[in-house]
Amino acid sequence: MAFSDEYKGVEAHGNTKLHVIHTNDKKQMAICLAQYERHLRLQRHKIVGIELEYNNEPEAMQKPALIQLSVDKTQPVLLFQLSAAERCPIFDNFLADPRYTFAGFSVDGDKTRLERVNLEVANFVDIQKEWRVPEATKELDSLGDVSGMLIDDYYNNMKKKITDDEHRRWATLPLSMRHIKYAAKDAYAVYEIWNRITLT
Repeated sequence: MAFSDEYKGVEAHGNTKLHVIHTNDKKQMAICLAQYERHLRLQRHKIVGIELEYNNEPEAMQKPALIQLSVDKTQPVLLFQLSAAERCPIFDNFLADPRYTFAGFSVDGDKTRLERVNLEVANFVDIQKEWRVPEATKELDSLGDVSGMLIDDYYNNMKKKITDDEHRRWATLPLSMRHIKYAAKDAYAVYEIWNRITLT
């Protein structure tokens, strides 16, 4: 059954608030993507923040449960519940559009899981491989490390804002408000990081 839930004023950090749409409805998703395309036409750097959350299958069989997209804090964050949606060429074509730079974090696992559902992102940038926290002591920085450095200290403990048990429930509907907030902030953070990096 199709659903579409809208949340306004979701706190990202400080005074930054997000408008969030969580849906599996093809029509609502198409409206959101058309809005993204109008916005991106006016941007020099056509950046789409993308994050994925997986179902609770064993790793070798995991598939995307939720795909999160963000193009700016002035536009809604789209949480597309892929695990409860019918196949949609509009969504597939948006991900495959080479005009857009899809910025993600640690994307190798995401690519593998997208392949399992026959989806491909045309222009995928892995922030984890492209940018390092200055004077980092770890081999690879986490999304929390990078967003805490470039956006706001709030993000330093981002992964602790949701429990391991909650992480296993991305395909279980309805998602809790904690899931919605976490997923929206994730997508917004990768968008904002890559936007700031490309502007410097």
